[in-house]
Formats: sequence, C-alpha cells, structure tokens
Amino acid sequence: KSDSALSVLTVSPSWLSPGASVTLKCHVKPPSAGWRFYWYKAVPQLSDEPYRYELLPDSSEGTEQEVFTIHGQKNTTGYMCRAGRGDPQFYSKYSLPKFTWYMDSSVSLRVSPNRSQHFTYESISLSCETNSAEWRVRQFYEDFYLFCDDYRWKAQTSPCIISRTVYNGAVFWCESGSGEFSNAVNISTHDDIILESPVHPVTEGQPLTLSCRLWTDGILSDVSFYKNGKLVQTGTSEQLNISAVSKSDEGFYQCERKEVLTRRVQVWMSPESWVSVKCKFNLTFFPVFLQFSKVKSEIKQQTS
Repeated sequence: KSDSALSVLTVSPSWLSPGASVTLKCHVKPPSAGWRFYWYKAVPQLSDEPYRYELLPDSSEGTEQEVFTIHGQKNTTGYMCRAGRGDPQFYSKYSLPKFTWYMDSSVSLRVSPNRSQHFTYESISLSCETNSAEWRVRQFYEDFYLFCDDYRWKAQTSPCIISRTVYNGAVFWCESGSGEFSNAVNISTHDDIILESPVHPVTEGQPLTLSCRLWTDGILSDVSFYKNGKLVQTGTSEQLNISAVSKSDEGFYQCERKEVLTRRVQVWMSPESWVSVKCKFNLTFFPVFLQFSKVKSEIKQQTS
C-alpha cells in the first residue's frame, strides 16, 4: 500500500572518480518518525515507464538510517528510494531518480551544432554514437524524465531533433535497455545572445575558441569575455582564442556585447557556460548544472 508521504533522494558525490564511495540520503516529506528506508537502482527500459526498480543488496529489509553508502562504484548509476512503516506496511512514493555520473562511457551523446547554448529558432540534433538500436536519447526537463521523442518534442527517432525552447536548461544523455548510460550534456536556448563553447571537455594542449554571437548579424559592438566573473578580454573581436588549453583555463565563461546608440548604450549579456579541461591521461569530470542565468538585455541612459 502507498502512503501519501513523498521521498526525496540526494546523492553525494554526483561525479565519481574510479572506485569511489557514494552516499545516498532519503528524506520523507512531511517529516515524521518510524520509517524504514529502502534503496533501489534505477534501471532504464525502452518503454513508457522510464525506469524499473531493483532493490540494492542489503536493502531488502530496509534500513533504520536514512543514509546508505555504496562502495566501489565504477559506472554511471541511477538511484531511487522510498520509506515504509506500519503493520501492514505503508510505503511513501518513490523518489525521483538521482544519478552519479562516471565519465568513462563506451557511448557518447553527439550534439549538433556542437555547443551547449543555442538560439530559440534553431533546431538541435542529438544522437547516440553507436550502431545499436537499443540506445535512445533521454532528457531531464522541469522535473520530468522523458525520451527525446516524447510528445513534448518535435523529434525523429534518429537523430532526435529539438525544436522547442528550453530556457532554463535541460540535461540530455543516452540510455540503453541493458542499463548503460552515456555522458550527460546541458542544453539551453536563448533569444538574443549566446556563448558558443564546446559540449564535451577539451583535452589539455588542444586549442579552444569561444564565440560571442547575437541573433542579429551585422551589429558592430564592443565585446567582453569573462571567466568566473572576471574580465579576461575586451575589444571588437567576437572570439576568445586559447592556443593550448591547460587545467587553469577550466571555469565558467560569459560574454557581453555593447552597441552604442544615440544617447544610449544597449547591453547584451550571455548566460554562463562551463568549460571543462581534461588531462591527456587522467579522468576529468564535466558537471551538469540545471540552473541557467536568463539573458539580460538592458538600455542604459548616457549622462549628458
């Protein structure tokens, strides 16, 4: 039987080094006493129901503690929890799946155009780099886990074509029916200005170009680039070029464009975009951030 209580799962860390331990914590809302906690692995399935639930080892009888630790995880895994109490036992609702991401995947998600930020009028192509038909693109958007060809999206089966807005960002990845996952990618759409940056981590020593684009071509303007909120380049160039990236180049990048008009200045500021740098021989993590800044466009009155 099901209780009206809700389960909320948190996982730590979200990004794994090889063999790391993962800590799960299950909260029940509204909070109350007397619960036993049950821990599940979220196994993807190619059907209307996104995941099936598999009880984790040592969880069949539940635990009194709301914390559960998993040792030696070596791949991307989704987890869920719920709580039970009473005799006969009533259960809370299952939590939403939460993932711990491990970047060493045999399959990669390909994005075209190859960038995280896109204009609202653009179509975005997503595909799984594999010949197997059992892999499909999945997205997390507005607290829903959906296949890319769900009714919310104008899509083809392969590749998946996105033609709707995702202002606050959506996360996409590939899943197989056998329970495997690819890397995860942020996608967001914006009306006025975007920062073009690579979707996947850049290898140390490789060149990197970031471009600041307005939806209206041909506007002459001053362009500034910021890293972690600090100005790194200003001028008329729409590009920030790094000839050979190093780990110190990793961070949040943002660009700003100013057009000087009669008695006023119009300013466009792009959202931030994370640029990840991976070592040539070591594993590096590429975080997924579900919150995106909205594009700012403001008119400033010049003083006479």
